[in-house]
Formats: sequence, structure tokens, C-alpha cells
Amino acid sequence: MAKLGKRTKAAREAFAGKENLTVEDAVALVKGNANAKFDETVEIALNLGVDTRHADQMVRGVVGLPNGTGKSMRVAVFARGPKAEEAQAAGADIVGAEDLMESIQGGNIDFDRCIATPDMMPVVGRLGKILGPRNLMPNPKVGTVTMDVKAAVEAAKGGEVQFKAEKGGVVHAGVGKASFDEAKLVENVRAFVEAVQKAKPSGAKGAYMKKVVLTSTMGPGVTLDIDNATGN
Repeated sequence: MAKLGKRTKAAREAFAGKENLTVEDAVALVKGNANAKFDETVEIALNLGVDTRHADQMVRGVVGLPNGTGKSMRVAVFARGPKAEEAQAAGADIVGAEDLMESIQGGNIDFDRCIATPDMMPVVGRLGKILGPRNLMPNPKVGTVTMDVKAAVEAAKGGEVQFKAEKGGVVHAGVGKASFDEAKLVENVRAFVEAVQKAKPSGAKGAYMKKVVLTSTMGPGVTLDIDNATGN
């Protein structure tokens, strides 16, 4: 068995025996033990009582975190003419049409969010096998297929987070950086949990939120009190 480093050992000891904490206590614990040499991301994972193989149990949505993610988001936009100009003016990092499609097909995926105007979807559709598995495929349900590219680009740049349940019903996302004030992290955590709660699908049976875990990039995880996290 590998010997634990001092930092890992100290973190495990700090977390030992602590579970089902309030959002405030969990944030304080995770933030206090995020002492890597870089600004760690504070991450949340929710284990949901859904079977994503059934369409009526799929969970997906988008939430604007009140205090942003602390991450610079690179945005690609499929658009032509005035809409392409609008995207560039709004701060999009990459704007194109067939040329962008060919670039992506060639393996250039240097972006974190992909937005498209509706008329570009026949072009974007050819990239389903590339963008789909990376959760980058534009989708009208989360506002990334839209004529209002300015608003979509600004939302992506401003700390909007998309979420989608993976196999096993797990939803996870970054909700800020360890350098954030505790109060701002608490606000972001609550906003994210609330958004997932509102996205509860019609086909969900029994307990919807089974487990909520907060962690940092390099740190252990701690479970949250679900009633406290959802404001019940």
C-alpha cells in the first residue's frame, strides 16, 4: 500500500467521521483543506434516483451561478453573417461555419461551450459523434441553439453551468474555486442544487436526491445534509 503524503493524511484526518454536514460547514471544511499549489476547483456530485436509459428520467439543465465558476470559458459559435459578427462582438473565442466543422473533425476542440444558430444545425449535426460524448453538442433545451447568440455567449462567459445526468444517475459540476469567499461558494452550491431539484423529471420514482458530495480537486469528499442543501 502506498504511503500517504502529509497533506493527504492531514486532509483525511480532518474529514474523518464528518458526514451529512450543512452546506456552510461542508464548504468551510473543503475550502480549509484545499491547499494544493494551485487554486483548486470546488466540485459537487449528486447521486440521483433516476435511470437515464429512460427518456422520462433524463436530467439536464443549466444554471447561472450567482458568483461565477472562477474558470475562463472558451466559447465556440456556429453562425454566419450578422450573427457571426454578433458572436464575435459578445466575446466568442471561435466563430465559424463549415470551416469550424472541418476544424473540429480534424481534432481541434479548443473550447468548453458550443453555441449555434438554428440554421447551422444541419452542419453541426454532422459532429454529433464528436461533440455528443463531450457534452458539447448545442441543444435548444439549455439555450445553446438560439438566435440570441449575444446572450448565450455572455451567459457562458459569466458563469453559467450546464448539467446532465450520466450513467448511474450522477450529476457533477464545478461550483467555484477554493479561493472564493465561503459565502459565495455557499450561494453557488445552493443555486446548483436548487437547479437540479427543479429539473426533476416526470418519470423519477422514489427518492430523487440520494446523496450530495462536495469536494475539491485534490481533496477528500464530504456528504451534505440533503434537506439543508435543498432548503427543505
